[in-house]
Amino acid sequence: MTMDESLRQLLTLAKGTYDKHDYETARVYLEQVLEKSQAFADVYFMLGVIYHDRGQFSKAESSFEQALEVNPAYTEAALNLAVLYNDVGKYAEAKQAYVRAIETRRGSVGSLDGHVAGKIANMHADLGDAYRTTGLLEEAIGEYRKAVHLGPTFVDIRTKLAATLRDAGYAEAATEELQRALAERPSFLPARVQLGLCLHKLGRTDEAVREWNGVLASDPGNTTASMYLKIAASSSRSS
Repeated sequence: MTMDESLRQLLTLAKGTYDKHDYETARVYLEQVLEKSQAFADVYFMLGVIYHDRGQFSKAESSFEQALEVNPAYTEAALNLAVLYNDVGKYAEAKQAYVRAIETRRGSVGSLDGHVAGKIANMHADLGDAYRTTGLLEEAIGEYRKAVHLGPTFVDIRTKLAATLRDAGYAEAATEELQRALAERPSFLPARVQLGLCLHKLGRTDEAVREWNGVLASDPGNTTASMYLKIAASSSRSS
């Protein structure tokens, strides 16, 4: 058996076990491939996924970086590296990695397939979460806007954008975002709860109460809506 045939057989076994999510067996085969050749970007990529899954973040990072050295246009490797950076709190590096992923597509946002666009949208949302928890609301708004541009049907992210807009003093803009979210998914109750808050902040208390009552009609045990209704009632009595 020639070396090429040996490598081909190892690669076939590695990919077969990897596709079946038998990661431990796949890892053994993939590491054997690397002993023979370092020319396969997908070998480094699969090892990166396996190491990430096992919580071996340093090895995963190195593997994804090696995949990108072999093939700088490897979009999935760049995306997974960005996800890894995000998981370990390297938010600046994560942003650079997924910007690189976008650039390697050599096209507009419209050229991204749904899977890739969704991954990038969620990474923007994760960065938005990080900014929001540290009080950087304008930066968080920017990241959430990028996320909903890529994933306009992601009503949970749009609701986060709205809540952050409200906290930053943009209640009208927040209301518009929540109305878009509810137009996309009328049954998404967190958006209705948030819409009630925005309306209350704008002095439209009767409309806010209708939203919260609507939430309770769908979910009688919704403690958040109940609490806001009590707050609204208390405010009305004291005014």
